[in-house]
Amino acid sequence: MEVDVSQVFLVLFLILVSAKIFGEIFAYLRIPPVLGEVFAGLILGPSFLNIVQPSEILKILAEIGIILLLFEVGLETDIKKLKDAGKKSVIVAIIGALVPFVLGFLISYYVLNLSLIVSLFIGGTLTATSIGITVRVLKDINKHKTDVAQIVIGAAVIDDILGVVLLVMIYDFVITGTVNIYTTLRMILLIAVFFALAPVIANIISKLIHIYDKKFRKVEGFIPSIIISLILIFAYLSHKFGAPEILGAFTAGLALSRRFFLPFGASFQSDPKFLEKIESQIKPIIHLFTPIFFVMVGVSINLKVINLSSYDFWIISLVLLLIAVVGKMIGAFLLRNLSLLKKSIVGFAMVPRGEVGLIFAELGRTTDILNPVIYAILVFVIVITTLIPPFILKYLFRREE
Repeated sequence: MEVDVSQVFLVLFLILVSAKIFGEIFAYLRIPPVLGEVFAGLILGPSFLNIVQPSEILKILAEIGIILLLFEVGLETDIKKLKDAGKKSVIVAIIGALVPFVLGFLISYYVLNLSLIVSLFIGGTLTATSIGITVRVLKDINKHKTDVAQIVIGAAVIDDILGVVLLVMIYDFVITGTVNIYTTLRMILLIAVFFALAPVIANIISKLIHIYDKKFRKVEGFIPSIIISLILIFAYLSHKFGAPEILGAFTAGLALSRRFFLPFGASFQSDPKFLEKIESQIKPIIHLFTPIFFVMVGVSINLKVINLSSYDFWIISLVLLLIAVVGKMIGAFLLRNLSLLKKSIVGFAMVPRGEVGLIFAELGRTTDILNPVIYAILVFVIVITTLIPPFILKYLFRREE
């Protein structure tokens, strides 16, 4: 199908301008600006004006936005804090993925009497945290470098990987009627290999870029072009290894961070001036693309499918919403040596479902596994878990201060 280029320009104009306008309004009202960008998407999308529809071009631009955001987070992450938070992150991620999935499945299958496959999709939709929403909220309130944020970031990355593995397993079961354990284990092994090797390779490449930039560079725009190329190739490789593209971007950022630790106590030390140069030249590009992602999250949500007058709708929605929240909180509250307030921050930071939940729900709808009522209920749960936690997080961080 031929693409109307001028129409794409108009849509991008509407997305970027509305994102900044609503972001500024929400910031003025002391509401996390990311919600302003999601709200802009709701206004532009099928929920209200219906002048922007998801398209392949916009999906690609949105994907670039989220991988650039995760690169920035990796770049600003304190590796030592992330390493120290490792065990806690794994607990939060695994418990926070398993509990909502198991509870969602059991309630759907045994209490609501839904089919096995529908129950699996409902459980899957409740599983994965939206790392994009969580990370952006932490950055908006300037808390993404705290100890508790490192637990959340590590857990959200692991959670996203678990979500991809679960999606593949469920989809495989729907198509073939069985789960291929060999394929699943192979995917997990490849992801582990990628995560082990990618940061080291990226760090070596960054050293070569630094040397070239210092001694030989003649062309303007060399740094942003090469760094973005590095992010894109690592996102591509991550996908080929079976992991989400964001993992590749995040590991590339980690490798370029101020100090990258290797096994057995070895470490790479990055030149602070070179890092500042990267940040100053890359950040304007990141700030251009990331709003597209969050606007498209809003565009992807169609509030018109929700029937608020149905008694069954409210009962099932509230049950699934309770599972979605409590399931994530349990993992956080199992952590030791953290105050009740910090556990609450970790728990609520893991609640947003956003684009990940929508992928599950949309796959279920397009394959006719989910009927319009169940799909509407899942969309409602995703909307609430996306829009409410940022308010709670901002309040909890204020309490911590």
